[in-house]
Amino acid sequence: MSTTARDLALEHFRWSGGHADVWAIFRDARALAAVVGGLVEPFRDEQITAVCGIESRGFLLGGAAAVALGVGFVPIRKGEGLFPGNKVVRQSSPDYRRLRHTLRLQRSSLGPGDRVLLVDDWIETGSQAAAVRSMVEECAATWVGCSVIVDQFTDAPKKILGTIRGLLAAQELPPCES
Repeated sequence: MSTTARDLALEHFRWSGGHADVWAIFRDARALAAVVGGLVEPFRDEQITAVCGIESRGFLLGGAAAVALGVGFVPIRKGEGLFPGNKVVRQSSPDYRRLRHTLRLQRSSLGPGDRVLLVDDWIETGSQAAAVRSMVEECAATWVGCSVIVDQFTDAPKKILGTIRGLLAAQELPPCES
């Protein structure tokens, strides 16, 4: 019996101090390859031309997903770190911790004709993904959807983000042992 991306994500998932921890996936080459494959598979026929990832786990997963799809990677930076060039900037709505994030995308990274996929580890409120979608669309690119390891998003706001594919639903995770 083959081990699926979902199985490997669950196997490597941990709670640490009440916080979700998916970092062990990155340490295991087999798990990382399977998870990245699982993230891109639902979008293989969508003519994706660029993958976006939000700092920090989204950089790692998004970069790997871009390579798997044979397309370029577009980083979305948080905060004020070095990021040269003209940027599209958005402040997200409050996230699950009630924090707002300033997100930045290099304007020259996307344009008309681009079809964009956002890849990240987790989606809960969708606040950052909605900000990224708005930035992508400001660049005249087409938003295709999101692919995440864990989908904890509610059905009502999903209309805002379109297609969301998760390897796991949050309800499938083991209980948190804080």
